[in-house]
Amino acid sequence: MSFFRGLSNLSKLRSRVGEQSCLSSSVRWIQMQSSSSLDLRSELQELIPEQQERLKKIKKEYGTVQLGNITVDMVLGGMRGMTGLLWETSLLDPEEGIRFRGLSIPECQKLLPAASPGGEPLPESLLWLLLTGKVPNKEQVDALSAELRERASIPDYVYKTIDALPITAHPMTQFSTGVMALQVQSEFQRAYEKGIHKSKFWEPTYEDCLNLIAQVPVVAAYIYRRMYKNGQIIPLDDSLDYGANFAHMLGFDSSQMLELMRLYVTIHSDHEGGNVSAHTGHLVGSALSDPYLSFAAALNGLAGPLHGLANQEVLLWIKSVVDECGENISTEQLKEYVWKTLNSGKVVPGYGHGVLRKTDPRYSCQREFALKHLPNDPLFQLVSKLYEVVPSILLELGKVKNPWPNVDAHSGVLLNHYGLTEARYYTVLFGVSRSLGICSQLIWDRALGLPLERPKSVTMEWVEKFCKKGA
Repeated sequence: MSFFRGLSNLSKLRSRVGEQSCLSSSVRWIQMQSSSSLDLRSELQELIPEQQERLKKIKKEYGTVQLGNITVDMVLGGMRGMTGLLWETSLLDPEEGIRFRGLSIPECQKLLPAASPGGEPLPESLLWLLLTGKVPNKEQVDALSAELRERASIPDYVYKTIDALPITAHPMTQFSTGVMALQVQSEFQRAYEKGIHKSKFWEPTYEDCLNLIAQVPVVAAYIYRRMYKNGQIIPLDDSLDYGANFAHMLGFDSSQMLELMRLYVTIHSDHEGGNVSAHTGHLVGSALSDPYLSFAAALNGLAGPLHGLANQEVLLWIKSVVDECGENISTEQLKEYVWKTLNSGKVVPGYGHGVLRKTDPRYSCQREFALKHLPNDPLFQLVSKLYEVVPSILLELGKVKNPWPNVDAHSGVLLNHYGLTEARYYTVLFGVSRSLGICSQLIWDRALGLPLERPKSVTMEWVEKFCKKGA
């Protein structure tokens, strides 16, 4: 049975993003039947055998089908655009943006259970969707919330490990270190050492992944309070959901900030498998490294300025605009500042994307949130002006394939508005979110028995000889 089936009445699902007037007629949509089980593990136990058979059938029937040609540009350009990974949990389309198990962000906002009617999706509901391909009901999501709270206990040695680092260490360094300290409790490592059969690899992986997803907000909040709030720790609240609890442990309890954190964690959770953090998690996991080792490696990739650290750079750049030109900057002044940035050999942070060729839907839904809750915020108004100015300038350069804003162009301004002003910390928020997608896929990697990743590399001499021979 496929995860997907046709949707006959697309007109009911109008897009909430301004530039999308309706959903594509070619959308294939998630099956909506939900089992009576409240237990996520039981759902997976039913789904895995049929997906294993599905993979076997694909290998048998289509194993020799060519998916594309490899060019020298691809080899020299960081494998850009090569189709070479299986990533079940999400798919990124250059024109449409991300789809989680076939659902766009507006569809997720409409269909996934929220904390209150009309609110933003609960991250737990997206986790259920990523793992099962099904939209859960509120009762199932509440049960998963309770389970994650039960799994969120942190051993003291993890805190001591983090405390051994200088308080000035970058938050991502502290976060990655904390995840590595959590690795001591890995169920997968213990099971592998005892000789578990490979057909059961997914089971201790599931336990590790659910524990990891539950624990990373607690570790991340500890780092924030350690660095910026004199070490005054706020414990987890058993009455709150995943996203709201994260905001609460950071020290933010306004209803709008709780909603923002639910939205933030949901839209940052997964972005198919080719980005650095997702690919790194998959690559390290393919060596049968446990989820903690795999996710720590993914975090170290996320910490790069060309990936997750960009959200830090965006807010710092926007604040540099204000420092030099003031909050009431004119369009002409803004154009001059953008050109000044570009002429200095730098990029405008938050613009462009390796795959997308239109405005990132994750940017659009954050803009929608801002228009609803903080339309008069000066930094939001500046972000709106940048949206009007930057794309045309980048197009004028003639070298940019995507002049449109990505997810990082907006998130910092929202966080800053509600008091989370420490830009150096922003990538940790991204890391907490990304645990949902990377861990979901890692469970399926184990369930499907995906092999060790081992692409072929060549030298420049090999490329030169090969091309001359074929000329």
